[in-house]
Amino acid sequence: MFGLVWYILLCSRVVFAISVDPLPRPHNVTWFGDSAIVLDLDAIELKELEGGEGISNSLVQGAFERAVADIKTVKWSPYLYSNVTSHCPESKAQAPNVVTVAIADYDADLQFGVDESYELHIDEGGINISSETIWGTLHALTTLQQMVVYQCGQYFVEQYVHIQDYPLFKHRGLMVDSARNFLPVNKIMEQIELMALSKMNTLHWHLVDSQSWPVEIASHPEMTQDAYSAREVYTQKDVLNVVNFARSRGVRLVPEIDMPGHARAGWRKVDPDIVECADVFWTDAAVEPPPGQLNIMNNETYFVIGDVYHELSNLFHDHYFHVGNDELQKDCYPNSWYDNATLSDITQHYIDRALPIYNSVPGRQLVMWDDVLLSDGAVESLPSNVTLQTWHEVSGVKNLTSRGYNVIVSSSDHLYLDCGYGGFLTNDWRYIDASQNVEFNTCKGGSWCGPYKTWQRIYTFDFLSNLTQSEQELVVGAEAVLWSEQVDFAVLTGKIWPRASALGESLWSGNKNEKGEFRLYEMSTRIVQFREYMVSLGFAVSPLVPRFCLFNPHACDAEKPPNHV
Repeated sequence: MFGLVWYILLCSRVVFAISVDPLPRPHNVTWFGDSAIVLDLDAIELKELEGGEGISNSLVQGAFERAVADIKTVKWSPYLYSNVTSHCPESKAQAPNVVTVAIADYDADLQFGVDESYELHIDEGGINISSETIWGTLHALTTLQQMVVYQCGQYFVEQYVHIQDYPLFKHRGLMVDSARNFLPVNKIMEQIELMALSKMNTLHWHLVDSQSWPVEIASHPEMTQDAYSAREVYTQKDVLNVVNFARSRGVRLVPEIDMPGHARAGWRKVDPDIVECADVFWTDAAVEPPPGQLNIMNNETYFVIGDVYHELSNLFHDHYFHVGNDELQKDCYPNSWYDNATLSDITQHYIDRALPIYNSVPGRQLVMWDDVLLSDGAVESLPSNVTLQTWHEVSGVKNLTSRGYNVIVSSSDHLYLDCGYGGFLTNDWRYIDASQNVEFNTCKGGSWCGPYKTWQRIYTFDFLSNLTQSEQELVVGAEAVLWSEQVDFAVLTGKIWPRASALGESLWSGNKNEKGEFRLYEMSTRIVQFREYMVSLGFAVSPLVPRFCLFNPHACDAEKPPNHV
């Protein structure tokens, strides 16, 4: 777009060791020239290519200002963690204090499948960004801020560089759960900030569950009587603020209202008759306390579903809407018609009644958990345009894609971030030191989905294996998942990051090199440095290694590094 004949510069002499290693790793990076580019961040401006005027789009301008502020805050110096002996470039060039942006389509909406590619070119002529949409430019700016080094009292880019970058997967997500424990708005926004830095583009917000209903519904204000307190409620203004905050960072916000299972809080305040088994002990009718499922035979149930669904559709602007449909329990439906119905019959009846409501929103793309087709309650008929989110065995990915369904992968064996911390049930005899409990406490780490998911396990998860080409094309992406039975504001960020950034790179640029080998060797230094970068920005993310390993790259490898003497 800028008419740069950059490829001829590949033969230029490299005289300065490159230490920056942005995460996620860009697809194509070409370093060239023999000078570092010095930047004056106090005078730098953002301009459009045409006319050289200041940028008119507020989202792009805001992202630029944040990137500059973050560079100044971090004063990033990767030399602290490398073996480079000289920290100052021998040859320097002062670039014009201008970041020039060329965007082909300013109007492309932030929806599933929007073009997020970009090109970033830095030389003595300045910094140039080109992209098809503003969302690609936002990604270019998060890459740029990791490229700028502070050393010798100056901000600089180590050499001339050209980057061509784009995502492998359209859906790169994280799920948070604000029902089991309330998550304050500022902490949800914090996750969005880190997602944008990791080029993850979808926050799946599990808003409510059987335990609490924290979101304000104007048509049924009584539902928030089942919030944990009046202070632990998301007003509609709060929701819109989070939606707009996410959009400004290129992150889609997908709501989930789990139905017809996991339903008690909120619904019962509207009408106790639209909720089943809300008053029995949980082990008789649910997978965790408290029990509760929607009464699918009550016509009033569907009127309330419609009210909630349409009101939230006006707050969340994404085409995707997650309607749950997981872990429905037959024991919760003991009466009348249910006696002679299978769980599949029950689920199918609900689907047939609810789908017209869901499909009444123009452009709607429904998402459901894979239970609807892969559990005891699997239905016979489900439209092929429903996207399924798989959390069961990885084999389910092939099962669903072979039947023509789009799939979001969230295998509990690989991508559940809450696993391995033990369980939350009180008075739980499985933790008593006894022979019958050894396997649960050792092999599973005292967790149904244990053990703990390390960044290595997340990064090397090859969820496309054993799929045909046509099946692979139906895998739209993946999500890391954090259920919040043991998570609140105090530990939220540390439980997610930096592990989720391993998935971010895998979904953006892949987890393998040109030879088809996992990039664990290089990723190990990249992710531990990225953790330091996030800490420098003020985020309380978890450490992955002792600091010795950070300051001595590959000294803590499990195996001797290649070509190591």
